[in-house]
Amino acid sequence: MTESGGNTTESRRTRGWFTRLAIDVRPLQVPAYRRLWLGTGVSMFGFQLTAVAVPVEMYTLTDESLWVGLLGVAGFVPLLIFGLWGGAVADAVDRRRLLLASSLLMWLSTLGLLAQALLRVGSPVLLLALVAVQTIAFAVSSPTRVAIIARLVPAPLLPAANTLGFTTSTAGGVLGPLASGLVFSALPVEGALPVAYGVDALLFTVSLWATWRLPPMPPLLDEGTREPRRLGLASVADGFRYLAAAPVLLLSFAVDVIAMLFAMPRALFPEVATERFGGGAAIGWLYSAIGIGSMLGGLTSGWIGRVRRQGLGLLIAVVGWSLAIAAAGLARQLWLMVGLLALAGSADLVSAVLRQSMLQVYAPDRMRGRLQGVNIAVVAGGPRLGDLRAGMMASFWGAGISWVGGSVLAAILAVLVGLLFPALLRYRAPTEEQLDGAGTTGSADGPAAKTGAGLAAEPDPAPAAEPDPAPAAETSAGSAVEPDPAPAAEPGTGSAAATGRPEAGTVTAGRASGRSGTPPGQPGSFPG
Repeated sequence: MTESGGNTTESRRTRGWFTRLAIDVRPLQVPAYRRLWLGTGVSMFGFQLTAVAVPVEMYTLTDESLWVGLLGVAGFVPLLIFGLWGGAVADAVDRRRLLLASSLLMWLSTLGLLAQALLRVGSPVLLLALVAVQTIAFAVSSPTRVAIIARLVPAPLLPAANTLGFTTSTAGGVLGPLASGLVFSALPVEGALPVAYGVDALLFTVSLWATWRLPPMPPLLDEGTREPRRLGLASVADGFRYLAAAPVLLLSFAVDVIAMLFAMPRALFPEVATERFGGGAAIGWLYSAIGIGSMLGGLTSGWIGRVRRQGLGLLIAVVGWSLAIAAAGLARQLWLMVGLLALAGSADLVSAVLRQSMLQVYAPDRMRGRLQGVNIAVVAGGPRLGDLRAGMMASFWGAGISWVGGSVLAAILAVLVGLLFPALLRYRAPTEEQLDGAGTTGSADGPAAKTGAGLAAEPDPAPAAEPDPAPAAETSAGSAVEPDPAPAAEPGTGSAAATGRPEAGTVTAGRASGRSGTPPGQPGSFPG
């Protein structure tokens, strides 16, 4: 009996350890989030085919890494402008309609890539133009999608929801480039390009379906006038003013820009794959490697939601990313380079989850769209500038110096930011009790109204939580009612009916992620 009891205790300990480590899937109990998660994951696989095909086509046409880097430039300006504008629009109009319209534009631009490949136009300028159009659509859809998730999912489950999204996106970021490698090794470039673009266009229809099924999401009323918010530059400026008064968010953006500007090597992948490894399937492995690490990191991400010192964790993850990228640049064996890039991807997922969760909890709902617009401009614009930096340095000093030198510099600068501006290191995630006390349920302003323990000091105090007549169908930010109501009490989640609020519980993407959805023309899935 003693031996049997000991075995039972050991079995329970093992299950408890696995539960704490395994990915948290409770957000999938929300039907609308589940459909959005599925649509994004399926479409991400096809999108990664395009994300590899575009730079391969550009390098084939020009034989220059600089032109591949220019893909980043072609997207950076529209990303900066429309990312900020799109975030403001997401705070002022129905988010479902905005996401549907921007997704349709992205789908049409993919059809344009397919058409030019079938017609064999062979124009680098046309490629740049189509990438710019895709970027406009991405810049509007991405902050809108993230703001929608914050309405659908209870605040305590946002880290788990972000991790699910980033992990699914990075799974597409692994399988998509690997499939691209097989396609480009089996077919000539002229034949492989239409296949990649065509599969992307087909699978993206699943994302369109998931968006169509979302409930209406009209904007919340402005706190001052109790009227819908107006569009315009003043609305964008409000977002910047809020950000300027939130040093934690500002510093989280700063370290991400450093990591992506100086330690993003993807513009060098076509050249390195050709020069070191003979091309072929190597290009697919390089573009998949970071996604492999992100996916594996996501599958063992249960611990991330319990991290309190999120600022310190974010900084450690950024430094880890930079050093792993630097080591990968020194590798002369494909397997070693892939392994080190995967290690970097795992660190990137951690940084993406922590940064996205900090932003979603720190910011009030009335500011989420605009701040997500800034977030998209930073986390997607940074890699684009990094592509240009990498391509230009490679043209002058070679791919090796561009890759390794930039990554080491990124690690040094990130450490300096943490030492010179300790607010990021001091930030601690609010506890569930603090979130409840700040009135996250039914409140337009979320937890930012409460100060102390790392919570932001919100200039406009949040109103008290309003009574929740339908707790099973409501979310943390006064969201729209889901047509397919989730059960009031699921195993392991507690009773929403008993508490009158979403049950308590535990962040990527392309860089879906968290980057939960890699920007067009940017191969690979980099969630951080």
